[in-house]
Amino acid sequence: MNKQDLAEIKEKLLAEKINLETELDKIAKKNPHNPNDYEAQFENVGDDEEDSTSEVVEYGLNLTLEKTLEKSLKDVKKSLERIEKGDYGVCKYCKQEIDPKRLKARPTSSACIACKTKLKSM
Repeated sequence: MNKQDLAEIKEKLLAEKINLETELDKIAKKNPHNPNDYEAQFENVGDDEEDSTSEVVEYGLNLTLEKTLEKSLKDVKKSLERIEKGDYGVCKYCKQEIDPKRLKARPTSSACIACKTKLKSM
């Protein structure tokens, strides 16, 4: 992969990292014991039964969203770490270079299309 493509992908990953952290901050707080973990917040809307139902539904949705955002953030951080280590863009299964077009489309990819296809067919 050429340096220009790598720089473009790194910039995209850094922007996505900021975006994911911003979205997580809206619905969750960082776990003080684990900085890589977030905890969805339960908001108290009111005291009647309808408010309680809304609170539970919103908390459930936020919990699901939190887990999805956390996974995406973890993938972005892993990709940035691989860039720093110099092994970004190499398939974790066959150790061949991942097509730069795939990485531009999905910067957190850690497998080439051939290996990903094999895994999905199993």
